[in-house]
Amino acid sequence: MTDKSASMNLPTGNFDFPVLEGTVGPEVVDIRKLYARSGMFTYDPGFTSTASCESAITYIDGEKGVLLHRGYPIDQLAEHSTFMEVAYLLLRGELPTQQELDEFTYTISRHTMVHEQLAVFFRGFRRDAHPMAVLCGVVGALSAFYHDSTDITDPEQRMIASHRLIAKMPTLVAMAFKYSLGQPFMYPLNELSFTGNFLRMTFGVPAEPYEVNPIIENAMRRIFILHADHEQNASTSTVRLAGSSGANPFACIAAGIACLWGPAHGGANEAALNMLREIGDVKRIPEYIARAKDKNDPFRLMGFGHRVYKNFDPRAKVMKATADEVLKELNISDPVLDVAKELEHIALNDEYFIEKKLYPNVDFYSGIILNAIGFPTDMFTALFALARTVGWVAQWNEMIADPEQKIGRPRQLYVGHTRREYVPVNQRG
Repeated sequence: MTDKSASMNLPTGNFDFPVLEGTVGPEVVDIRKLYARSGMFTYDPGFTSTASCESAITYIDGEKGVLLHRGYPIDQLAEHSTFMEVAYLLLRGELPTQQELDEFTYTISRHTMVHEQLAVFFRGFRRDAHPMAVLCGVVGALSAFYHDSTDITDPEQRMIASHRLIAKMPTLVAMAFKYSLGQPFMYPLNELSFTGNFLRMTFGVPAEPYEVNPIIENAMRRIFILHADHEQNASTSTVRLAGSSGANPFACIAAGIACLWGPAHGGANEAALNMLREIGDVKRIPEYIARAKDKNDPFRLMGFGHRVYKNFDPRAKVMKATADEVLKELNISDPVLDVAKELEHIALNDEYFIEKKLYPNVDFYSGIILNAIGFPTDMFTALFALARTVGWVAQWNEMIADPEQKIGRPRQLYVGHTRREYVPVNQRG
């Protein structure tokens, strides 16, 4: 809070409103009493200039390419932390001691199994159902299985539900993948890491032991960390909005999954890979570069630039290094990967891209990595949901505990008809 105020000269009068100051980032004008005092609303489609809440979880400076989780830079976390450590940090606010981390990891690993009846639930879907359609259904259905953790007024139940969601999401995503292949579900193995366990449940089969490749495990660890939370994006805002009504946590996360499914949000890495496949050959890159520069051509390069980051995506540097490691380890020969490498080289050296700051973002590299590991493109967004569940859960907990939290109720600028009188059908011309 500051002593500053902002004056507004409006048609209904002149008004002063408090200016609030966070620990870092832009100051904000507190307009909570705007309508009550002036009789007017603000108009902000997409809420791009509106702070909807206070949060101490994630900070982004898009101009400087900064992403902090509880104050810690994302590149340091991706380099040094386990996913469980980052999950603890987002959920509890501080990095854990070794004992706290061991206890948290133990708790999560003991919640990874899902109710056996959920296996029957899966059979209600077609084999070719999109994994996100499956996740929307099964995550929402968790509230029907775990009645002992849906009372949001009980802090202990909230924490149990949080642990369950973080723990069970990898199991559910792996089950969705196995179901699409017609392969048997793989039960979790508690001795493995969060990431290693997921890889085994996804790619292992009961007929033979599965050995976790440490390079692939490390790549997935980084991918999960880099996608764990990203401030008040569309899906996180959806989770908060659903939660503001008092909905149970499983329903709130299902709502976040539904929002993430949109191609403008969680489907960006799939779109980037599809673009690389459309280009198909290194020789065709100049043609598509020319199209991207042509203002009259609707084509645009996917996986370049970012709505928030106006300089560079701090996650992309880590992801690029990871992509190099994975491709070297797997020694894959794929025309799509050749296109990606050449396109990346051109974009990083072409004056047009440099001037407009159209750098490859996290989605450009993550699609390449996931494709190389063996995930089909329709699994990409499900993997995003797996990682982002940690952030959604942390944001949901923060919102519930906020004494100033209210049910979300955006206003509108009405442009429809004014009052009209009803005319019986036999009198209408």
